[in-house]
Amino acid sequence: MQKKLTRTKDSHSMRRNRGYSTFYTLSSMVLVIALFMAGCKKDTYKAVQGLCPVVLSTDPMDKAVDVALNKVIAVTFNTAMKPSSINNATFTITQGANAIAGTIAPTANNAVFTFTPTAALLPFTTYTGTITTAAKDTLGSSPVSVYMWTFTTIPLVTVTALPVIDGTVTGAGTFANGSVVTVSAMPNPGFAFTNFTDNGVVVSVSSSYQFTLAGNRNLVANFAPVPAGKFAVVLSSSPAAGGTTTGSGPYNTGTSVTVTALPNAGYTFNNWTEAGNVVSSSSSYKFTIAGNRTLVANFKLLLASQFAVVLSSNPAAGGSTSGSGAYNAGTSVTVTATANPGYTFTNWTNNGTIASTSASYTFPLNANTTLVANFALITFSLNVTAVNGTVLKTPDQANYNSGSSVVLTATAAVGYTFTSWGGDASGTTNPLTVVMNANKNITANFTASVVKPLYAPIYGAFGGTAGITNQGINTVINGALGTTAVATAITGFHDGLTNDVYTETPLNVGLVTGGIYSSPPFPGTIPKAAIATQALADANAFYISISPAGKPGGSDPGAGELGGLTLAAGVYKSASGTFNISNGDLTLDAKGDPNATWIFQSAAALTVGIAGPAGARSVKLINGALAQNVYWYVGSAATINAAGGGIMTGTIVASAGVTFSTAGNTVQTVINGRAISLVASVTMVNTTVNVPQ
Repeated sequence: MQKKLTRTKDSHSMRRNRGYSTFYTLSSMVLVIALFMAGCKKDTYKAVQGLCPVVLSTDPMDKAVDVALNKVIAVTFNTAMKPSSINNATFTITQGANAIAGTIAPTANNAVFTFTPTAALLPFTTYTGTITTAAKDTLGSSPVSVYMWTFTTIPLVTVTALPVIDGTVTGAGTFANGSVVTVSAMPNPGFAFTNFTDNGVVVSVSSSYQFTLAGNRNLVANFAPVPAGKFAVVLSSSPAAGGTTTGSGPYNTGTSVTVTALPNAGYTFNNWTEAGNVVSSSSSYKFTIAGNRTLVANFKLLLASQFAVVLSSNPAAGGSTSGSGAYNAGTSVTVTATANPGYTFTNWTNNGTIASTSASYTFPLNANTTLVANFALITFSLNVTAVNGTVLKTPDQANYNSGSSVVLTATAAVGYTFTSWGGDASGTTNPLTVVMNANKNITANFTASVVKPLYAPIYGAFGGTAGITNQGINTVINGALGTTAVATAITGFHDGLTNDVYTETPLNVGLVTGGIYSSPPFPGTIPKAAIATQALADANAFYISISPAGKPGGSDPGAGELGGLTLAAGVYKSASGTFNISNGDLTLDAKGDPNATWIFQSAAALTVGIAGPAGARSVKLINGALAQNVYWYVGSAATINAAGGGIMTGTIVASAGVTFSTAGNTVQTVINGRAISLVASVTMVNTTVNVPQ
C-alpha cells in the first residue's frame, strides 16, 4: 500500500530548520508531489500517515455461484471505516439496473460491513456488488477507485400439484447447479398421475422424475380423476432417485396392462411389490386389471465394487425378464426372457447389436451391461367364406396380430337373409367381433328371404279359393279383402272404395277400406279377378318361404306353448306340430333392432286364447319390434280368441282357414297384421284388421 502524505501550514519552516540544501529540497518537493498524486483520495490539513481504504474480500466472493437466497452479503476493508459513509449510496447490490433494498450494518470494529436484503434474492440470478469512492475510513480517506464484484444465486426447483387436491409432490427446493435432482408425485385416492410438465411441456410420464439441474425448474405434476367404471394403476419408485416407471393411469376392467421400471445411473432394478408383497421380478410386468393397483418399483444402490445388469423388454408388453441386478466383477451371469401370450422371443441386443438368440443367455460380467429382450408378435390368418352374401372384415388384412380384434359384417344378397356363423364362429350376432388367437376359418350362412308378395300385402283378409264371412256389425278391414272365389262367397262386407255391397245385413256390415277383389260376377265394373288370382299366387309363394323347408332350424322354447314367453327375433318351430298361446301373453323383444324378424311354424293348428270371457290372449311388441316382421305359418287352421278380445300380431298364413271369435260375441278382436287362408274361408266376428306397412 502507498503511504499517505498531507500538507501542513508551516512546511517551509520545517525544511529550513532541518537544513536541507536547495537541491535536496527541490528533489523532495518533486517526490512529494508524485506521492500526493498517487495517494488516497482525501482533503485535510493535518498530516497523518497511514493506509488507503481498500476492499480486502467479499462474501460471497467475486464470481461465486450457488449463493443462498437468504444470504447476508459482507464486505471486509483493510481498515476501520466511518460507518456513516457506508450506506445505501456507497454500498449497493443491484440486479441488472435495479437496486436491491437492504439494511447495512458495521461489525468487527467497523472493518466489516454487512448488507441484509429486505427480501430473499431471486434464484439463479446474477447480482453485482459495488463500493463507491464516497466511502471513507475513520481518517477521512476514500478508496482510490470503485470496487465491483458479481455473484450468482442458487437455482430453485418448484414442484406443484395440478389440481392441488388430486395428489402430493416431493423434491422441491434449492440445489447446486449441475447437481442431480429427483422429484416425485403420488395421486390421492380416486385420481391418477398423468405427467410432469415444465412451462406446459411434458418432460416425464414417470411419477419419479430425475434430471441434471441447469437453472431454475418450474415443474407441475398433473393428475386426473379416475372415470367411473375404471380402475387406477398407481406407480412409485423406492427410493425415488432409484429409477423411473411407466404405465400408470386409469384402465377399463379386464384390460391388459404393462408397467415398466428403468433404473437410474448407479442403481439396479430389484422387483415390483404391492402392499409389501413381491408381484414380479421383471422390470416389465404385465397383468390383467380387475381392481385398483398400487405398485412400487424397488431399486438397489450399486456398490463401488459392483457392475450392473439392466434388462428391459421390447415391446414392453412382449414378455418378462429375469437376471437384472448388481454383481461382482467377473461373475458369470444368466439372464432369461419369457414371452407373454401372443409373442415370441427374438433375441437379446446390447446397444443395438445382437448379443444372443437364446432366451437364456449366460456371459461374464466385466462392465455395466444393458440388455434388451426383443419379442415379436405372433400373427394369425382369417379366412371367411360367404355364399349368397358377402362379409366385410374390419380391418381387412392378410394376417392379424395375436390378441387383436376383427369385426365381421355379413350382408345378404338380394333374396337372402343372414342366419348364422359357422366354422370357427357360431351364433347369429352380426356384426361379429373375432379375437385372433389362432388361425381361423369362418363361414357366413345365408338362407332365402321371406318372399315379399306383389299383391298379398295389401290384403287385411284373403279367403283363398273359399271366400270370407263377417258375422259382426263392428268388423272393419283397414286394407283390402279378397278371394279367387266368386263375389257371392264374400258375405257381410261393404266396399268402401266402390261402395259395392256384398250380402250385407243390418247386423253384419263390415267396412273394407282398401277395396274388395274376387272372381266374376262381382258388383261394379272394375276387373278384379286378375288381382285376386295374383294375390293367391303370392300367398302360396309366401307360405312356402316361411315354411320349415324355406326357413329350417326353428326351435321350440315352450314345447308348443308360447304364452308367457318373451322371445328375441328368430325362427320358432313347434315340435308337436301345434302352437298355443294360452298361459298368458306372448311378448316379442326386438332389442332395438328395427329389422328383427319372427317366424312361427306350426305343422298343424294355431290356437290363441282359451274359453271364457277372460280367455283372450295377445301378442305384444317391445323395444322396436314391428308387426310387419312377424309371420305365422299354420299347416291347418288358425283360431284366434274364440271368446273375443285380445290383440293378435303378425301375418297369419293358414292352409285351412282363419277364424276370429265366434258368432254372438260382441267383444272386439284386433289383429295388427293379415289373415290369409289358402283353401278355406276366413271368418270374422266384430274384428278390426290393421294392415301393417
